[in-house]
Amino acid sequence: MDPMADRRIAQAALALRHVFIRDLVLEAAIGVHAHERGGTQRIRLNIDLGVEDDGARALSRAGVGRDELSRVVDYGAVVEAARAVVASGHVALVETLAERIAEACLLDPRVRIVRVRVEKLDVIPDAASVGVEIERRNAER
Repeated sequence: MDPMADRRIAQAALALRHVFIRDLVLEAAIGVHAHERGGTQRIRLNIDLGVEDDGARALSRAGVGRDELSRVVDYGAVVEAARAVVASGHVALVETLAERIAEACLLDPRVRIVRVRVEKLDVIPDAASVGVEIERRNAER
């Protein structure tokens, strides 16, 4: 079961669409312990965005449904931003990495809410993962 399913982001009443990236696995230089420095470890990212939905907000249907990348948040660009944050250098805490990814997502003014989950995959032998999930909102909204 998808742990995000019970926390709906897409809502017509709030004119929000849900853009998401699921289970992006990357190598990251992350960790506070000495044995975690100087190398990388696998992390999994899940990113959920609540994005202004121009179709739900439109008073007139003119232009709604245009099949143009320029009118939506491009999930490929979100992935590249997350990759850039991860590649920017060693980070001690998964919390810090999550905050930086959230901040990068919120640079797009159409993004009103972002949820970022960062999981370290190979830390605890008896656990599938350990990590953190944060939620941030655009301060201007």
